[in-house]
Amino acid sequence: MTQPLIGITTYRSHNEYSLPINAIAEAYIKAIANAGGIPVLIPLGLSEEKLDDLVQRLDGILFTGGGDIQPERYGGQAHQRIYGVDHDRDRTEWHLVQAVVAGEQPFLGICRGFQVLNAALGGSLYEDIGDQKADAIKHDYFPDYPRSFLSHSVQVQPESRLGSILGEADLRVNSLHHQGVRQVPAVLKPTAYAPDGLVEAVELPEHIFGIAVQWHPEWLQEHEPMRALFQAFVQLAGGK
Repeated sequence: MTQPLIGITTYRSHNEYSLPINAIAEAYIKAIANAGGIPVLIPLGLSEEKLDDLVQRLDGILFTGGGDIQPERYGGQAHQRIYGVDHDRDRTEWHLVQAVVAGEQPFLGICRGFQVLNAALGGSLYEDIGDQKADAIKHDYFPDYPRSFLSHSVQVQPESRLGSILGEADLRVNSLHHQGVRQVPAVLKPTAYAPDGLVEAVELPEHIFGIAVQWHPEWLQEHEPMRALFQAFVQLAGGK
């Protein structure tokens, strides 16, 4: 049986020799591979034409975590805590979101990927949750905590697709973000919430597989529900 090709979005950085590289945390790669997929890193800098060609050859796309999105893209404003903005990554992922939505391509979004999906489809973000959301709990458990640290609970809608995959309506997750979803666009359905009411997951109704979560399940692979999320994504991508 041919294993599905899963594209994984990347970020731009520099190696120890100060040479520019495209990279992504190995945890994403292992999670996809362990779920039965073949990881394919999607480089930055490709034209929209080349991205469209690549999407047609992939069986699914994983939108990964990373730096913040340019605020102007979602009608936001500058904030002193915004970091890691890469205009080309924003451009690339915006185009990929439109492509997978229009082309019924299976996709999974994580952290930044969750925020990119929300913003690219017309939603907005908190530039900094702690500064802008009343009664917010702590969400930015980085960099001084283990990435597998279960920092707070999330309530998952049991009737949602995510709920059926995870098999639990109340579970604890890690939390590695200072930004979050402020307004969800009408096209998306919120399916999980943090204790302070912050949206922690969304789905694209009627899509073959369109789910995004704010937490980082790739760092929680010792937990069966988090493995199940990757398995459901990869299996669906392989059978599309």
